[in-house]
Formats: sequence, C-alpha cells, structure tokens
Amino acid sequence: MSSLFSIDFRFVLSGFFVGLLVGQTGVGGGALMTPLLVLLFGVHPSTAVGTDLLYASATKTVGTLVHGANHTVDWRITGRLAAGSIPATMLTLLVASHYGMATHGSGRVIALMLGVLLLLTAVSLLFRQQLLRMVGPTLDRLPPRQAAGLTVITGAVLGVLVTLSSVGAGALGVTALLALYPREPLPRIVGSDIAHAVPLTLLAGLGHWWLGSVDWVLLASLLCGSVPGIILGSHLSSRVPDRVLRTVLAATLVVVGGKLVF
Repeated sequence: MSSLFSIDFRFVLSGFFVGLLVGQTGVGGGALMTPLLVLLFGVHPSTAVGTDLLYASATKTVGTLVHGANHTVDWRITGRLAAGSIPATMLTLLVASHYGMATHGSGRVIALMLGVLLLLTAVSLLFRQQLLRMVGPTLDRLPPRQAAGLTVITGAVLGVLVTLSSVGAGALGVTALLALYPREPLPRIVGSDIAHAVPLTLLAGLGHWWLGSVDWVLLASLLCGSVPGIILGSHLSSRVPDRVLRTVLAATLVVVGGKLVF
C-alpha cells in the first residue's frame, strides 16, 4: 500500500509549475493541473478532478486568509455565490454517485467537458474587457435584488462545472462577478471569488473522496510543490506584464483544451 510519504517528485515539479503560474496570474489552478494530470501522467479524469479539488481548497484557503487580512473580500457576494453553489454541488455529487465516475465512458465525458471549459476560460482571459463592454451597460442597470439573484444562479452554475471538471471557479467566476458588480474594485472581486472557491472545492473534493476518486499520495506531492511555487509566483507577479502572462496562459489552455475535445 502506498504511503503519504511516497512523494513523487514528478508531481512535486508539476505542482511547483502550476503554483508559479497561479501566483502570477491568480487563475489557472484547475485549468492547468487537471489536464496536466490527465494528458501528461495518464491519471483517470475523475481521479484528477477529485484530487485537484482538494488541492485547490488547500491553496485557496491560504489566498483567502491573505485577502481577508487585506479586507479585499466582500462576504455578501461570497455568501450569495455559496447559496447557489453548495446545493448544486451536493446535487451533482448525488447524480455522479448514481451513475458512477470511474468508468471509461464517464472519463471521456469528463475530459470532453474539461476541454470545452478550458476553451471558454481562454476566451474569458483574452476577451474579458470586450465581453464586459458588451454586457456591462445592461447589467449595470440591474436592480440590486436581481443582481443578487443572478449571483446565486452564477454560483449554482459554477458548482456544477467545478464539481465535474474542477474548472470555472477562477477566470469564469471573476468574469461573471465583474459583469454583475462593475462598481466593485477588482481586488475585492478576486478576493470574493477565491473565498467562495474554498467551501465549493472542499465540499466537491470531499464528495469525490466519498466516491473513491481522490489520490492522497498525489495530493501530498502536488502541495509540496505548489506552496513554494505560489509564494515565488506572487513575488514575481509585479515583474512580468499581466497581459503577457494571460496571453501565454490562454494560448496554453487553447492547445490543451483542443487536445481534450478533439
């Protein structure tokens, strides 16, 4: 039987690489880690998703503590997202437990969904400003009650997507919140999205553990690499232009997403 001390340095290095990018861009954890595990290491998609969800809950807890200390979390927005995502996550897990997630067929479905979401994430990274200009004026006139309702619906959609693919809580969530709350400063939008990702990924990850699709040795290896990677990436973030980083990340997601879909 494998031990938690059987650290695989291939995964440590992968965790460091992804952590470095996440520390610099703020997105890309699930969008990079899960396809990396599937395509490069041949991990079953359901195991990759389940392990990555618990990996994300651990790393984003650290991010939430930092944002909370800096007062860049709007807990009202976080609560609205959770009001939609938590029930949606539980329902998705129940459906997944009924149909099973470890079969070859389910693995193909998860990989296909992952590829589509990676392509959507790349679009949101490359064309975020254009998308916001298109929908911003309409959403800016929404009454507060409708904005709150749409936030709950956004949380529900993210709950389903993240539970099945581990992708969506980052770039897609931030883009949706920027459209719904255009007057909120970007750091508070990012902080609120990260804070919401903690209970979402933790619940979804525990659900995958219940379904038997979490590799604890793999998780430990990834965390050993990602923690120093995120710290280093955060220090380097001000030295590399954000536009360059997002373009490189988006191009990577297009290539990986296209390989998963086609």
